[in-house]
Amino acid sequence: MLTYEINYQQEYSRGELLLRTFFGLLYIAIPHFLAFLFLAIALWFMTFATFFIILFTGVTPKWYYEWVIKLQRWGLRVGARLSNLCDGYPAFGMNATDDKTVLDLPFWQISRGQLLLRTFLGVFLVFPHAFVLYFRSIATCVLMFLAFFAVLFTGEYPENWHRFNVGTMRWNMRVNLYMAWLYKDYPPFAGRPDENPLANLDH
Repeated sequence: MLTYEINYQQEYSRGELLLRTFFGLLYIAIPHFLAFLFLAIALWFMTFATFFIILFTGVTPKWYYEWVIKLQRWGLRVGARLSNLCDGYPAFGMNATDDKTVLDLPFWQISRGQLLLRTFLGVFLVFPHAFVLYFRSIATCVLMFLAFFAVLFTGEYPENWHRFNVGTMRWNMRVNLYMAWLYKDYPPFAGRPDENPLANLDH
């Protein structure tokens, strides 16, 4: 069950909105990208090694899971700000915390069969998601554009738009984690939060 949230704010800063929109590339995107780049390169080598570790031992290394999740949390912190979905400056670092975003995923052991299926046929498995997400992403871009003016003139981000845009990012994250061998089930065609399988049980 993936937990992926960007907290909705009742009020947004117009000043931060304008600063991020016109200068976010300089003071958010570039510094974080430069720091993130070397860790992402390291992840590529880790992923290559992890494939053979799982293939020969049947065990998913915990360090691979932790590295991916920490990098994705970092990316979420940055993406949430650059998308104007929350205020504040994103913290640097693999172990940094954030009170505006949440990303968590239970660790599980992928089977050799699933490993091979996702590695060699994954592009065909996720193509339907990519197709739908392409059009949903266009809608998200339109809503983010309109939300800029909504925040600028009212200080409020329409809650339904916020929910839809976060849902697009959550959907994309599920697909990415599925291809990284960390999301257990085939991703649903939806942006809504994952349902807790215990939520409907009688207590």
